[in-house]
Amino acid sequence: MTPPPNRHKKQDKPRGKGPAPDVRRVANQMLNAVLDEGRLLSDLTGRKGPLGRLDAPDRARAQRLVTETLRNLDPLDALLDQFVARTPPLPVLNVLRIAAYELCVGEAAHGVVNAAVTEVAAMPRHNRAKGMVNAVLRKVSEAGPTAWADRAPSQLPDWLRGPLVMAWGEAAIAGCEAAHAKGAALDLTLRDPAEAEALAAQTGGTVLPTGSIRVDGAVQVTALPGFDRGAWWVQDAAAALPARILDPKQGEKVLDLCAAPGGKTLQLAASGADVTALDISDARMQRVRDNLERTGLTARVETGDALEFAEDGWDAILLDAPCSATGTIRRHPDLPHAKDGSEFGALIDLQTQMIDHAIRLLKPGGRLVFCTCSLLPDEGEVQIEEALERHPGLTTDRSGLDRPGIDPAWITEEGGLRLRPDYWPEAGGMDGFYIAVLQKPA
Repeated sequence: MTPPPNRHKKQDKPRGKGPAPDVRRVANQMLNAVLDEGRLLSDLTGRKGPLGRLDAPDRARAQRLVTETLRNLDPLDALLDQFVARTPPLPVLNVLRIAAYELCVGEAAHGVVNAAVTEVAAMPRHNRAKGMVNAVLRKVSEAGPTAWADRAPSQLPDWLRGPLVMAWGEAAIAGCEAAHAKGAALDLTLRDPAEAEALAAQTGGTVLPTGSIRVDGAVQVTALPGFDRGAWWVQDAAAALPARILDPKQGEKVLDLCAAPGGKTLQLAASGADVTALDISDARMQRVRDNLERTGLTARVETGDALEFAEDGWDAILLDAPCSATGTIRRHPDLPHAKDGSEFGALIDLQTQMIDHAIRLLKPGGRLVFCTCSLLPDEGEVQIEEALERHPGLTTDRSGLDRPGIDPAWITEEGGLRLRPDYWPEAGGMDGFYIAVLQKPA
């Protein structure tokens, strides 16, 4: 099934107002916003967004419906294609997609089908499709669960898949797509690594080779043991590696550039280093302040533009640069549908400027860890190769990558670390990241 092209128009919204919006209707509005307007789900989750009038359980359900539908678009469309003669308009198609997902995972057919028919019937421009929706979903209710068990992962869109296959090969990207389809578990970083085994037992999690704790299944984060006393924070296992690789020492003067949402700041502060966290967003930095208070850790928190920050003489800098975030698709399945790659060139230029600026801020002999949550070599390996050419005497420190859980095969030719979602398949994968340690000449 080929979906209708993006038209970037105002969506056809169902008539009628109730005391609170229907969960499925909200999920459909969000799906339309991603697929037709190119918006990210993270932009739709605030109080003024579609979720704003739902209570907490309904918000979680709406987010799950839209996230899992996006994660499984290809198999859902393949299933619907068996019963749809002609692709319907996007608002109707998205109702079918969400309902098909619910039917495939075992929701009661009567309620799902009736809700979908009612939603389409309330669309002034598309209400004639209600009969088709009813007929299609009744067929899906019979065939869907069996087809779901044998579904293939969704493929990345061509604009992204092509460059990634060129970089890493077809088999690797197929493995990444399989990881994307499974989603991501909850990973925790510990304030005190010595507590790993005990906290894993208390939370029902497992200790990963790099020291993070992975908790599978749906859990309420704030109810997990250790939350109230600030024993840990949520952070993907791959995202926890840059700070560990920087390996800050007690009393070192360390700068965390682009610090929000703050997981790396907490790691640096837990080491005993003298940490300054900087980010351009004051709202996001408030979250860093809140987490520092919860964990009882200390860092200086500043709001400002990293390129305008002029304080120098740092022993070590951690630069988690703005990037395409293509390594986080297993957590954010909206990303490849809401973006088209057109803004990536500007991000790459910004990364280059930030690397050069960070190197100037280091004291002689200081070290910089550069990282991005990207799968694109232009945002990783190429950035470091070009930085080494621009700065005579600058070197990569491969010894910094010698950390528990890091496979030597992940170390790249120029001396960085390449992480991909298809790594650790038996443990549930990891986010895609690139990490390198740059040593400034003394």
